Amino acid sequence: MQYRRLGHAGMKVSVISLGGWINFGEGSVARDLNRTIVEAAYEKGINFFDLADAYGNGEAEKEMGTILNQFPRKTLVVSSKLFWPMSDDVNDRGLSRKHILESIDGTLERLGMDYIDIYFCHRADPETPIYETARAMNDIIEQGKVMYWGTSEWPASKIVEAYEICLRYGWHLPQVEQPNYSMLYRERVESEILPATEPRGIGLVTFSPLAQGMLTGKYDDGVPEDSRLGRQDWARQRLFTDENVERVRALKPIAEDLGLTRAQLALAWNLRQPGVSSVITGATRVSQLEDNVKAAGVNLAEDVVDEIQEILDGD
Repeated sequence: MQYRRLGHAGMKVSVISLGGWINFGEGSVARDLNRTIVEAAYEKGINFFDLADAYGNGEAEKEMGTILNQFPRKTLVVSSKLFWPMSDDVNDRGLSRKHILESIDGTLERLGMDYIDIYFCHRADPETPIYETARAMNDIIEQGKVMYWGTSEWPASKIVEAYEICLRYGWHLPQVEQPNYSMLYRERVESEILPATEPRGIGLVTFSPLAQGMLTGKYDDGVPEDSRLGRQDWARQRLFTDENVERVRALKPIAEDLGLTRAQLALAWNLRQPGVSSVITGATRVSQLEDNVKAAGVNLAEDVVDEIQEILDGD
């Protein structure tokens, strides 16, 4: 396993990390298998585990926390997120000071931990001033409940605004952004987010680096009904296009020439970006996890990156 700094922060995260949405949020993986996958991830050197309170309405934090608490806390980097509604209560959502201070306590209780390493604002909140959110995040860091705070799927302009507010008042700066980034969803991160985050020392931990499984090649011949794209209409409509199928097929010989699977190629491509600290993966089988971990340390030559770019840019 390789490790990178979280942007300009001193803390390091494994370049391959494990997210809790597929395993715990969807509820599609048996508990015993989840435990086996998480334990295998730790044994393979993964130290970064990403969650959110909305995953399974808190159940993901409970289950993952139970598994992770067998390991020394100092060896783990644990993140969670808040924003989405956790109940019908009008204030049990968003990024208000009230919700942040109440939500962090709920997350820590469910995890069975005294602190988390990263706390993400799961989306930008149009109803709460960024000043209020940034100050609340600074306060829970000062209280020792959080080490670093960050954003997820925020517009570049709001990331910059949060950074500038914190800089002005001497508060803890946002240290990380978690965007959707893959070979099939590139433009927003490359043209908008990275130009805002890299100069400010904000690291990226990217989610959906395999584009909901499209980049593994599992959908080369169609979408099985019991697959993720078969269950999720929004993902199928966004990703399963004739153009994307052809792009993914064209990546197969490149991966094979390098002795890689297409999943490993896609993860290595994501990590080629110096602004990316880690890629968040999911796994429903230990074999998937083991396959993903092998992408750590793969360095793609410039001519290979150029060849991939031609495929991705093709009509």
